[in-house]
Amino acid sequence: MIEITKKYDLKWQIDYAPNYQFSKCGKCFNVLRNKEIKETLIGYTVGFCINGKFKSKKAIRTHLVKVDKSECPF
Repeated sequence: MIEITKKYDLKWQIDYAPNYQFSKCGKCFNVLRNKEIKETLIGYTVGFCINGKFKSKKAIRTHLVKVDKSECPF
């Protein structure tokens, strides 16, 4: 059996939805479900479905904050 893995460094998160985080390359992930969120095109607007509602990249960009480093207790 062959196994292929990819590693993404998550750098940004949305302030009103911290479970949605963005990597350095611009991919969006839901860290609670461990799934990548695909870009969606509605009309001429590119964005993501955040908490079941469409948000444009421009609207999301104003709410991005850096991910806090959490310390591991082990």
